[in-house]
Amino acid sequence: MSRTVELEMILNEASIQFDSIPSEKWIEKKKPSAWSKLEILGHLVDSAMNNMRRCIVSQYEENQKIVYRQDEWVTYQDYKQADPAQLIQLWKLLNIQFARTINAIPPDKLLNRCDTGKGIFESHTLEFIIADYVVHLKHHLEELLPGFFATK
Repeated sequence: MSRTVELEMILNEASIQFDSIPSEKWIEKKKPSAWSKLEILGHLVDSAMNNMRRCIVSQYEENQKIVYRQDEWVTYQDYKQADPAQLIQLWKLLNIQFARTINAIPPDKLLNRCDTGKGIFESHTLEFIIADYVVHLKHHLEELLPGFFATK
């Protein structure tokens, strides 16, 4: 059975629900220091890329330090100027590939570890990284699509 059934269901449903967000809502900010919906989605793109890298590298080289400076990534990639439809497509395709990567991890490699700590040693198993990724994804999807998980 697939390790990614929940992730795949979330991807399919969220992709459909994103169409309900009016274009002007993608760029609104609740406060100047907050991310817009577009920047949150960009952050989810970055999260997929970074966690996929962790899951690949940690299979052959344990405890590599793979950190992610989320504010810098969002700023430097200028997500606030992105086309929502393109960013949605990128997010979905990256997550489809991430799901494929997760499913290809041999069971004995799920306990391999990756150091994700910024300035400290913070080692996590791939099993934890995968589970935490889904929790993180749900958190931000709830910001983008309030009530999204209420009916799930």
